[in-house]
Amino acid sequence: MQLNVETLALINGGQAVALALMLWFGAHDGSRYALNGLRLRAGALVVEACGDFLLASDVHVSPLVVLLFGNGFNLVAQALTIVALRMVLRRSLLWRTSLTLCAVGWLGAAWLSVIHPNYPERVLWGSVILVCNNALNIAALWGGCGKRETRAQCVLLWAYVLAIALLVWRNVSMWMLPTPLQSISAPSSINSLYVLLIGIQPLLASVGFLLLYNEILQRELFKLARIDPLTGVNNRLGLLEASETLLARARAKHESIGVLLIDADHFKSINDRFGHDDGDRVLLELVANIRSMLRAGDMVGRVGGEEFLVFSPAVQTSDLLALAERIRVAIERTSFSIAGESYALTVSIGAAIAHGNEPDMMGARRRADMALYDAKRAGRNCVRIAAS
Repeated sequence: MQLNVETLALINGGQAVALALMLWFGAHDGSRYALNGLRLRAGALVVEACGDFLLASDVHVSPLVVLLFGNGFNLVAQALTIVALRMVLRRSLLWRTSLTLCAVGWLGAAWLSVIHPNYPERVLWGSVILVCNNALNIAALWGGCGKRETRAQCVLLWAYVLAIALLVWRNVSMWMLPTPLQSISAPSSINSLYVLLIGIQPLLASVGFLLLYNEILQRELFKLARIDPLTGVNNRLGLLEASETLLARARAKHESIGVLLIDADHFKSINDRFGHDDGDRVLLELVANIRSMLRAGDMVGRVGGEEFLVFSPAVQTSDLLALAERIRVAIERTSFSIAGESYALTVSIGAAIAHGNEPDMMGARRRADMALYDAKRAGRNCVRIAAS
C-alpha cells in the first residue's frame, strides 16, 4: 500500500481510536474531575479520528466536504482537549474561549476555501488557531511544571511546545516552495511528513494525560493516608511527618514549638446517650472551634477518639498558655446542638514546649500527655503545662 497522505490519515485515525479506548477503560478510580477529564480527552480523540478517516476517504468524498467537515472535527477535538486538560488539573475550564476559537477557526477556513480559496493562507490561518489552542494548554500546565511530583505536566507541556514547532515548520516550508501546494492531500514530502508527525502528537499527549492522571491519583492517595477521614485534619502519620519538618525548622532558627494535647471531657457520655453519629458531629464542631483559634502556621491533628494535638511553632510559654486558654474558653462558650438539644462541652488541655535541640517531638508529646492527666485530676476544663 502506498504511504501517501490518505494512508497516513487512516493509520492516525486508527491510532486515535485505540488511544481513546485506552483512556476510557484504563482508569476507574481517583478524582472525579481527573476521571471526567480523561474521558473527555477520549471523546476528543474519537472526534479527531473522524477527521482522519474523512481525510483518508478523500478519493471517495467531495474535497469541499473533506475540507469543511475535516477541519470542523479537528477544531472541535482541540476545544474538547483544552477543557479536558483543565478539568484534570482542576483549572477554570474556559469552555467559551475554547468554543470561540473553534468557531473562528472554522469560519476562517470556510472563507478561505469557498469565498476566497487560498490554500497557503488557509493553512496559516488554521495554524494560528492551533497555536492559540496549544498556548492555552501550555498556560494550564505551566504553573505546575518544574516540581518533582509533577513531571508528567512537563512531559505534556513539551508535547504541546513541539506541536507549535511543527506548525511553524510546516508554514515556513510551504511558503518557501516555488509552487504553492493546493491541498493537504497533494503529493508532497511536506504534507506526508506533517501528517505523519501530527499523528504522533496525539500519542504523546494521550500518554501525558495518563501520566498526569497517575500523578494526581498518587498525590490523592498520599494525602488520604495522612488525613483523618472524619474531621479532615492530620492523622497520626500526618502529624509525625509535620513534626519532623517543624522541628528541623526550629533547629535552624533556634526557636521552640508549642505542643497542646486537647481531650474532650466526658465525651463517652455523648456517644452513649446520643449515638456515634451525633458524637461525630460534635467532634466536627469541636475541631472547627480549635482551628478558629489557631494562627496560619499552627497545625492540628487527631491522635485518636476525642483527643487532638496542636503544634504551634515559634512560641514562648506565655504565648502557648494564652492559646490553650483561648481554645478552652471558646469550646466552653459554644452551645453544641445534639439531636435538637443544646449541650455544653468542655476540654482539658495539656501543654509542653519542644526545643530545637530535642531529637524528636516524642519527649514534648509525653510531657503534654502528663500535663493533660494533671488537668484531668484537677477537675477537667482547665489547662496545665509540663515542666521543660
